[in-house]
Amino acid sequence: MENYNHLNLVPGKKYKVIKEFTDFDRQLHPVGETWLFVGTNFLPYDDGLTLHVNKDGKNIAYRLRWLDSDQGYIIDNFKKLFVEPC
Repeated sequence: MENYNHLNLVPGKKYKVIKEFTDFDRQLHPVGETWLFVGTNFLPYDDGLTLHVNKDGKNIAYRLRWLDSDQGYIIDNFKKLFVEPC
């Protein structure tokens, strides 16, 4: 996995959701959800940004789309508004 850390998170660090958000697959991430950040992948041909985490011992990929009509605002403000280290 190439790691383009567009979200400015630290690989290997645990993060907690502080503002609920919904990813591209319409999965809700509620306040209090925690996971270990692994990395990101960016797919330029469809503006896709995949967030790779380890949650409860399982590697999981959360897909986001970097368009204003999708999760662009979330990506642009991820570390500032949506998650914090824990």
